[in-house]
Amino acid sequence: MVLSLFIALIALIFLSGFFSCSETAMMSLNRYKLRHMARKKNHNAKRLQGLLSRTDKLLSVILLGNTFANILASSIATLLAQIYFDELGVFLVTLVLIIIILLFAEIIPKTYAAIYPEKFAYPMAWPLSFIFKFLYPIAWVLNMLANHFLKLFKINLSKAGHEALTGDELRSVVSESSSMISARHHQLLLGVLDLEEAVIEDVMIPRHRIKGLDLNLPWAVLLDQMIDSPYSKMPVYRDRLDNLIGILHLRRLVKLINQPGSGQKEIVFDSKILESLVEKPYFIPEMTSLQKQLFQFQENSEHFGLVVDEYGEIQGMVTLEDIVEDIVGAFSSNQILQGQKITHQTDGSYLLSGSMTIRDINRSLGVNLPTDLSKTLSGLITEYLQAMPTSKTCILINNYPIEILEVRGNAVRKAWLRSRLIKE
Repeated sequence: MVLSLFIALIALIFLSGFFSCSETAMMSLNRYKLRHMARKKNHNAKRLQGLLSRTDKLLSVILLGNTFANILASSIATLLAQIYFDELGVFLVTLVLIIIILLFAEIIPKTYAAIYPEKFAYPMAWPLSFIFKFLYPIAWVLNMLANHFLKLFKINLSKAGHEALTGDELRSVVSESSSMISARHHQLLLGVLDLEEAVIEDVMIPRHRIKGLDLNLPWAVLLDQMIDSPYSKMPVYRDRLDNLIGILHLRRLVKLINQPGSGQKEIVFDSKILESLVEKPYFIPEMTSLQKQLFQFQENSEHFGLVVDEYGEIQGMVTLEDIVEDIVGAFSSNQILQGQKITHQTDGSYLLSGSMTIRDINRSLGVNLPTDLSKTLSGLITEYLQAMPTSKTCILINNYPIEILEVRGNAVRKAWLRSRLIKE
């Protein structure tokens, strides 16, 4: 009889540990990996997915089993203590049992399950399913009583677990999961989420760097400009960009050049031919979010647009590639074409173009220069100096030392930056 009680006590402690381990393991499971395993026809994953689809009832069953095991173990321990010891012995046995349950039925199983949830949850999927079916009727009654009690306090259970994540919360989830996904995928996901906050002005090619075709120039000059253009579309204007005529798709000109000439008069190419080939320009407000513009490019089958301010004046241009680069990072070939190359120095510093955007610098070098004062490095330096920049001037921005190396036309052309912070 006594031996049976000892065996039952040990079995109940292990059973309590099983339920404690089950609770932690089920709640710590990676749900995305679980869904992936279920799609691959893993039977245990399917069982676990079914159990987790009714989390409230599953927890009720686990708590019911855990409570039953602990109370019954306490009763048996008390009974054994009464057989062998006096009243003080009963107290000491109860104290020892509390320590044993805390260690072997709570702390150790839950710690193990939290570190290795899959190692426990998947093999125990079938036992958990069996226990769930066996104890479910009792858990259902207890759940019903608990729900009615909560309704007395006007707690709406239907809204539980249906709150959507905000953009910042989703960004935090991605940031915290950096150890679970590759650095490249992590950066890509953050780039997609940043589309909501960034606007066209952040990625556009500024007006002074737009390479267009002035129809007042000789045809030979225009031909050289078209040959050297890194883009398939170019704005066409007279005298200045504000006198815009339209957008020339260079492919249309190539088709005209390559068309069969048999029996036809030879085409003499000049500015009038170019003017006849232009298309209606596609304008984009400078404060349009990148996410919205990405969808608009898709809806309108466009990949090139001119950026205008609130007065309708052209401030720059943007391409679909510019938005994609903001997500996945700059392509080296286009980076060189735009004069935005970053040169790494042997001492760990970097040689930067003043026209580089602060967003690109922060992303490429992992620094934290302020983005609210200006869009480009040249503008940021000017804002901090509160004066026209001059070469050989050093400045400290957010504890990052920056030295101006070259100035042209009141704008910083080249600057030296050390990405290591200077401690205050």
